Amino acid sequence: QVQLVESGGGLVHPGGSLRLSCAASGRTLSGHAVGWFRQAPGKEREFVAAYSRSGGYTYYRDSVKGRFTISRDGAGAKNTVHLQMNSLKSEDTAVYYCFARSPSNKHTFWGRGTQVTVSS
Repeated sequence: QVQLVESGGGLVHPGGSLRLSCAASGRTLSGHAVGWFRQAPGKEREFVAAYSRSGGYTYYRDSVKGRFTISRDGAGAKNTVHLQMNSLKSEDTAVYYCFARSPSNKHTFWGRGTQVTVSS
């Protein structure tokens, strides 16, 4: 089992920045695909950004490319994942969820989410 806890959400004006963090415990994230989804009110959960299992590739949804950056802490377990969000727009408002998919692809673990609100 992997437990994931997100932090860093909040209220920010359009054009502002936030940095989300996802701390994992229970098992190392090495070998897991990890990243972020988000869900806005009345909408389905959608992919935002992720690292491949090898950690060698990153993926982003088109609407956040050039504005959001996913990163991981250090070598070894790499048990913290961040999402730097710049030039935020009102349409980025959502609950952001961290996920980790097991090396076997049989299990996906989710955090409880952190609210991001972009509003003037």
